[in-house]
Amino acid sequence: MEKIFFIEIGMGADLHGQDITKASIRAVKNAIHHNSMPGLRSVLPDNDIHNMKVNVRLALPCDHDQLDVEKVKEVLPYGTVTVEVVDGGMLTTSGVVLPDKNDKNDLIYVVNASVEVGY
Repeated sequence: MEKIFFIEIGMGADLHGQDITKASIRAVKNAIHHNSMPGLRSVLPDNDIHNMKVNVRLALPCDHDQLDVEKVKEVLPYGTVTVEVVDGGMLTTSGVVLPDKNDKNDLIYVVNASVEVGY
């Protein structure tokens, strides 16, 4: 990325079901939820929002191989999106296994996200 305009940080969790993709999507949505970028078009090449570049860095506590990167990218409607996965996040206990929630165990998956926007 040649120029970075902003970086937002988010956190997402899957309380039951141990779905790393769900937790990652929630982290990205948390990072971008309160943003508006009205002036961004004026600094992008050709004033085109589709020329924006977005880099998502996800800190996952486990199950890297089960992450559906394409579903995470779908959260971001504009630009060229890349996703980078690093070790991090957190596993903690929910204190209960709920079979009706598809729990495999009692773990809560917590994911941290950094979303960089620029061109």
